[in-house]
Amino acid sequence: MFDQHDISRNAMMLHGPLAHCGYDWWWHSFTAQDEETGEDKAFFIEYFLCNPALSEEEPVLGQLLENHRSGKKPSYLMIKAGCWGEDHAQLHRFFSWKDIVVHPGVPYMIAAPDCLASETHLQGKVTVTKEQAEAHPEWMSDAGSMSWDLTVDKQIAFNVGYGADKAMREAEAFSMYWHAEGMKSAFEGEVVWNGRRYRVSRENSSGYADKNWGRDFTSPWVWLSSNRLRSRKTGEWLQNSVFDIGGGRPEIYFVPLDRRLLGALYYEGKEFDFNFSHFWLNVQTEFSFSEDKEQAHWKVRQENHDAVMETEIHCLKKDMLLIRYEAPDGSMRHNRLWNGGTGEGLVRIYEKQDGELRLLDEMDVYRAGCEYGEFFPAT
Repeated sequence: MFDQHDISRNAMMLHGPLAHCGYDWWWHSFTAQDEETGEDKAFFIEYFLCNPALSEEEPVLGQLLENHRSGKKPSYLMIKAGCWGEDHAQLHRFFSWKDIVVHPGVPYMIAAPDCLASETHLQGKVTVTKEQAEAHPEWMSDAGSMSWDLTVDKQIAFNVGYGADKAMREAEAFSMYWHAEGMKSAFEGEVVWNGRRYRVSRENSSGYADKNWGRDFTSPWVWLSSNRLRSRKTGEWLQNSVFDIGGGRPEIYFVPLDRRLLGALYYEGKEFDFNFSHFWLNVQTEFSFSEDKEQAHWKVRQENHDAVMETEIHCLKKDMLLIRYEAPDGSMRHNRLWNGGTGEGLVRIYEKQDGELRLLDEMDVYRAGCEYGEFFPAT
């Protein structure tokens, strides 16, 4: 079963070869309410570590022209924070490894001036002026200001299993690993976005927390998740449900596995596992992504030996980011990586009974996290 918490997988993984060419990030997303108007706003906060063995006195930025030309690899802690919506933005702040403290064991902890991340607490601030953003394209940052002070309660996990266990990690079997310690999380606290204050409540945060690490990024890159679900069968909000889908084209021992996804649905206490790495489930997956002038669209169909899940999500492009990362080797592999946090759609879950599919429920989806990107290597 996938709802197995394991904070050892949230520990910093940049050891051995990954210390020289590797990344490790902790992602958090949630919805807050404007203190004055009560209006919803979706935010994200990420702590991204890269190449500790290559650290210097100052952060080494792979997109800095002289570094890019010389092939110097990046090395830093990057704080990525921002929001979705019509004023969407991603703000980046960089620290040298000499200026941060990373707890090497369990539970994890990352501390930098004015910034902190742990299993239960997030604190920090990022400010980038318009002039700075324009003068420093190597920062890959928009302009704006955000600060936060939050507690995190990670309630339901998506533990992908042996693919991220200690032996497979030490063997560096996969190029990109994933663990969602809190695919359903409750956040509480405060965010200040461009001078405007937002309150974050446990009951209405629709929070999510996961991590990725490895030596490279997957392509295509797929992520869909939400715990803001309403049953069409009962008309009620589902208080103990969440789905999470991720993957695309994983590599194991440098051999790509084409179009594979890891998927899970936790439906009011019942688990439906669509993890391709669990061969005994006989998981089969079909997925597609498309976009028109106004929206991005995802369709996923996942089947195992006893259930079928169909997921359809759409998100307004005006509310989304083209999110930016540089790989540990300094390259910008994904130049069109759509990223949103206000997706909506529908999930259907069927159970197999006597050779037929029985619809268990249809769920309207709100506040969905959603990503898609694909890069094509130069030939």
